Amino acid sequence: MHTDLYFLKCHLLNQDYGHRVRLATHSNFKEFVLTSGLEFHPLGGDPKVLAEYMVKNKGFLPSGPSEVPVQRKQMKEIIYSLLNACKDPDIDSGIPFKAEAIIANPPAYGHVHVAEALKVPIHIFFTMPWSPTSEFPHPLSRVNQSAGYRLSYQIVDSLIWLGIRDMINNFRKKKLKLRPVTYLSGPQGPESDIPHGYIWSPHLVPKPKDWGPKIDVVGFCFLDLASNYEPPESLLNWLKAGPKPIYIGFGSLPVQEPEKMTRIIVEALEITKQRGIINKGWGGLGNLAEEKDFVYLLDNCPHDWLFLQCAAVVHHGGAGTTAAGLKAACPTTIIPFFGDQPFWGERVHVRGVGPPPIPIDKFSLQKLVDAIKFMIDPKVKECAVELSKSMENEDGVAGAVKAFLKHLPRKKSESESKWKSKSAPSTSLSVLRCFGCS
Repeated sequence: MHTDLYFLKCHLLNQDYGHRVRLATHSNFKEFVLTSGLEFHPLGGDPKVLAEYMVKNKGFLPSGPSEVPVQRKQMKEIIYSLLNACKDPDIDSGIPFKAEAIIANPPAYGHVHVAEALKVPIHIFFTMPWSPTSEFPHPLSRVNQSAGYRLSYQIVDSLIWLGIRDMINNFRKKKLKLRPVTYLSGPQGPESDIPHGYIWSPHLVPKPKDWGPKIDVVGFCFLDLASNYEPPESLLNWLKAGPKPIYIGFGSLPVQEPEKMTRIIVEALEITKQRGIINKGWGGLGNLAEEKDFVYLLDNCPHDWLFLQCAAVVHHGGAGTTAAGLKAACPTTIIPFFGDQPFWGERVHVRGVGPPPIPIDKFSLQKLVDAIKFMIDPKVKECAVELSKSMENEDGVAGAVKAFLKHLPRKKSESESKWKSKSAPSTSLSVLRCFGCS
C-alpha cells in the first residue's frame, strides 16, 4: 500500500501529541484513511493513470511528446487541489480546518507555494533521495558516473521545472494570489531552508556525508497489519505442506504481458525446484493453463505476515515492499518498473542481500533463474538476517515525529514546552500525499 509510510507518522502525531491530522490523498484511499483514525481530504489526479504513465515512461519525465499532455493534466489536478486540502472544512462533518503546518513529498509540487501563501511551515518527507549528494545519483536520472551524481539532481529538477513552470505560476497568481516565480527558481523555490526527512533505514542507505543538519534519515516505517490478519485455511495448509516458498508479486503495477510473465515465473520455480507464491495484483498475474502444486495464487495479503513465511521475495522495489522484505530477513530480487525502484534494487545488491536488479523490460527466464539461485545461497541469507537484526531497534515513526518537531519553528517562548508535552493543545496539520509519485 503506497500510503502506509505516511499514515503511521500521521497517526502517531494524532494520537500521542494531540494534533488534528488531515491526510490528503486520492479518493480511492478514503476508507483506509478514515479507518486509520485520520481525517481525509481528496487530492486530484487518478492513481491508475499515474501508475500506467510512470510504468510506460519509467518515471515522471515523458518519453515522447504524446505523453506530455497526460502527465501535465494529472499534475495540474493534483497541484490545484492542494490549497483546498489545507483550508477547506471537513468534507463529511463540515468542521472548519486551517493547516498550521504542512508535511508533503516533493512531487506534490504545489506544496511549497501553498505554505508560502498560508505563511505556515513545511517539512518534506519522502521515500527516495531528492536532496543533491555526491554519493548516488537522482533516482530518476540515467547518470552512471559518480562525477555526475550531484549534477543529476539539478538536471532532473530543471527538466521538471521546464514542464510545469507555467502551471505553477498560474497557480500562484490565480489561486494563491502570489507573484510568479522566476525561470531560475526551480519548481519548489528556495528549498535549501526546508527540512527534509528520508524514510529508510540508515543500515541500508547511510545518510550521505554531504547532507547537512536539516536533512534526516529517520528509518523505515511499518504498519502492523499482521495482528488482525486471518490467512485463508488453504494458504496455511499449502505453507505447511513444504519448505518456505519464494514470493513473487508486483502489487498495483500494470504488467504488459501477464500470461507470458506468469509462464516464466512458473518455469523458473520448476527449474530451481522452489515453491512459489504469486501475488496476482493489478497486473493480472497467475492465469495458469494447469494448476501446479508448487505454486499458490494469492490476492492481497499483509506483507508483514506473508514475508515471514517466505524464503525470499521478488517484487517491483517500492520502498515499503522493500522494507517489509528486509525486515523479514528475506533475500530480495527487485524487478524495477520506474522511479525509485532501480535505486532500491541497487541498494539491495550493494548491501549483499540480493542480485543486481532486473529491469522489467529485461525480464527473462534465465535472469529470474539466476536471481533465485543467488537468493537461495546461504551466505545471502546470512546477510539478510544480519541486516534485519540491525533494523530491529529502529523506529521510523518515532524518528519522523522527532525530526518534524525538531525543525518546527517556534513563534513563542512558551511553545517549546507545549510541543514537548503529550497533553499539548490540538494543532491542525495537513499532510499532503501524491499516490502516483512514489
